Amino acid sequence: MADRRGIAGLGGITLALVVLAPLAGCSSGGEEVADSVRKVDAARLVHLSATDKVDPSQPVTVTAEPGSRLTDVTVVGPDGRIVAGRLSEDQRSWQTTGRLKAATAYTVRIAADDGSGGRGETTSGFATLAAQRLLTAKLGPDSSGSGVYGVGQPLTVQLSEAVKDPQARQEVERALTVTSQPAVTGAWYWVDDKNLHFRPEEYWPTGTVVALAFEATGGRISDGLYGGDRAALSMRIGERVETVVDAAAHELTLKRDGQVVRTIPVTTGKPGFDTRNGVKVVLGQERKVRMSGETIGIAAGSQESYDLDVEWATRVTWSGEYVHAAPWSVGSQGVENVSHGCTGMSTENAHWFYQNTRVGDLVTVVNSRGKSMEPFGNGFGDWNIGWGEWVGHSALGQPVSTTTPATRAPAGGMIAPQL
Repeated sequence: MADRRGIAGLGGITLALVVLAPLAGCSSGGEEVADSVRKVDAARLVHLSATDKVDPSQPVTVTAEPGSRLTDVTVVGPDGRIVAGRLSEDQRSWQTTGRLKAATAYTVRIAADDGSGGRGETTSGFATLAAQRLLTAKLGPDSSGSGVYGVGQPLTVQLSEAVKDPQARQEVERALTVTSQPAVTGAWYWVDDKNLHFRPEEYWPTGTVVALAFEATGGRISDGLYGGDRAALSMRIGERVETVVDAAAHELTLKRDGQVVRTIPVTTGKPGFDTRNGVKVVLGQERKVRMSGETIGIAAGSQESYDLDVEWATRVTWSGEYVHAAPWSVGSQGVENVSHGCTGMSTENAHWFYQNTRVGDLVTVVNSRGKSMEPFGNGFGDWNIGWGEWVGHSALGQPVSTTTPATRAPAGGMIAPQL
């Protein structure tokens, strides 16, 4: 029997031996050893490729010596999870197919047959290299809400560190899995070195259940950079709610599933404070919010300054553009534009709008004299980018066809909502 000195003492092919009870594993031919079967020293029959300095991005293999065959191989992590593997048809070799984590100790249990009626089992272990750096991902939208979003809601990924190399970016995209029911065609867009967005070619269909997972654990992203812990979330898409604000006509029209529900007189940004044109996505809603002109560069005490509490505020940009109650401008609503960039309406109408929209719904402004909505950085202007250009900013350079999500809840994420 080989001298057992722990993981650090593994020397390529030497195995520490222990006679175990019959094992359940992921190979074929794992039948129990009967009392009449001759037991042998299985360490003589097998070869383990792993040492105590295993690259977690590379597979670990077990091979049988000439004349022998493998009957069972199991690789288990400290958390009790079995690493997936594949046994060759001739049962002469086995190789991991699942991901290994960096800086992790694994136990390997092997059962073998010597080809002449003798069988035995052995156990050993190996440790993977510690990664110099681990890449983790923060996924969005934030799962702290109801889990139901509008048809314009993009999926977002914020990486723990910048990824600039094109090949490394491809590895990141391969580690990101988007599944949905029904399936859609979508694509990733690299906003910058740390942020990616995913959206379908068209708006999400009503009722779609979407799941996103980052599964790069132990995988090599680039030199010294490996995937960190798994992250996942899920969301459900609600009714298709689209709002169009016509700045020239001074009115807002809300449609639900293509049908006009209500048209509301409004006022938008006056000259010098014109409301942005383009498609925006609802970012959040606040029952009451304090608004100050100083936050958009208006000097306190100047003619344009303001500082007041505003009710029923639906946010569409991070810079402070809302659809909200503006009882002080009711006389101008439907007539002229007098706001500092927001869309104002009566308190009653703002309350109704607030109750009939949710995060992820679409608000499109047309016929304003203002500049166009930024694609990124001031909210979600993703839908203002043409599909061809969007796909061109994917590291893989191609769209993704989503598939039906698994029925289990993604680890670390929300439970997939039921339709």
